[in-house]
Amino acid sequence: MAHATIYVGFTVPQLLRGASRIFPTHSALVVMRHSDFCYCTVNGTIKSKRKMDHLERTANNFRQEVISQAKVCGITSETETVKRLRLAIANKDFTFKAGQWVDFFIPEVSVVGGFSICSSPGLLEREGILELAVKHTVHPPAHWIHTECTLDSEVALRVGADLHGYQEGKGNGYKMGTVKLYYSAKNTSELLFKKNILGLMNAFPGKITCHFHVTQQSSQICKELQPHVTEGRISEKDLEKHVSKDTLWYICGPPPMIESISKLLSNIGVPRNCVFFEKWW
Repeated sequence: MAHATIYVGFTVPQLLRGASRIFPTHSALVVMRHSDFCYCTVNGTIKSKRKMDHLERTANNFRQEVISQAKVCGITSETETVKRLRLAIANKDFTFKAGQWVDFFIPEVSVVGGFSICSSPGLLEREGILELAVKHTVHPPAHWIHTECTLDSEVALRVGADLHGYQEGKGNGYKMGTVKLYYSAKNTSELLFKKNILGLMNAFPGKITCHFHVTQQSSQICKELQPHVTEGRISEKDLEKHVSKDTLWYICGPPPMIESISKLLSNIGVPRNCVFFEKWW
């Protein structure tokens, strides 16, 4: 049976880590906005607006025993506020699954960071490389990455996150469904991984589509993006046409956005058990 999956949120790594791994038999509809990176929960309830430390917030989450040393082997700017960090992993026993995050230990920083992985498990298997995308904030680990981290800087990583509904890929024998991505940001320069997304659309025509939304665009939109960009927020009208009993909805974003979209989905008749989201800082 084919399903539609709607993913509402701010980050794209989960889609990029392998649409074939995450949506092997489902039709996917994804709604996104751009922001910080987070850890995954399912059908959770946001009860407090107090910002908690990463270790405190994830104290009850699963963690692997392996802590691996890692060396920074690449730093690139995805946007004006987000850096992509490329890390060479020392421990051959270090593994992860799509959707997990890492505890990020910096020798000279007492606060432990927590960042989502934006590369695929396959890249780690093939090259021993893991990538993180980190937004610039005053949080000490993120601030260090943006202001002090250099090539050959050494850190340590540990994988964590409880995965709900995760399914391993079954090879090439499955029937791929469709993915419809709605992704919102302030402007097109803040749309992370847009080139990767356009590449996926070209690689899987009719299977993966994307609707970019911008809310404060002041410059001209480039020709490549113009057919896919709408000015204004993601609306009920955008989403209601995708409602069906086979639709799964994934939301990713800060608490107010998750609460707003969750309420919108409830209003248009989406069952709670079909809605999945990530819980942010």
